[in-house]
Amino acid sequence: MALLTTVSLAQDSSDKTASDKAAARNREAEESSSRDTRIDISPPKNDAKSHPGSQAAVEDLDIPENIDVSGVQEFHPWNPMKALKNIEVGDFYFKRKNYKAALERYKEALYYKDGDALASFRLAECQEKLGDKAEARKYYEQYLKILPEGPLAKDAHASLDRLAKAQ
Repeated sequence: MALLTTVSLAQDSSDKTASDKAAARNREAEESSSRDTRIDISPPKNDAKSHPGSQAAVEDLDIPENIDVSGVQEFHPWNPMKALKNIEVGDFYFKRKNYKAALERYKEALYYKDGDALASFRLAECQEKLGDKAEARKYYEQYLKILPEGPLAKDAHASLDRLAKAQ
């Protein structure tokens, strides 16, 4: 008899504990709201005065009219790891003389990491192989602006000289 009394008391206390936990969860659910934890991402009050040329820069972009960019914080993602992977895949295509595929991968690398010296140089090589001398010159010059004394600077200068002689 004592055993049965002990078991029934234990069950009653575990039922109370479970119901107490459920009640606590319900209170939390009622109290929590994602609206309370929102972060204000609006520009500072003096933003237009502090950055006077920013509105003109945004107006120059070729954005379709049906796209709302009022809340845009960045124009493209910054992901150096994706850029590095795209350069690696571009090198794969370049070695197999698939210059169009390599070109697209190097462009994508520059999308994820604007101003990447290696991607600029390799893109210039692809443009030269595909016969677009003006674009090749542009990207060789871009490489030299980024790394004027870089490891491929001599090659970039030699390629620019070669392109100048070809004209």
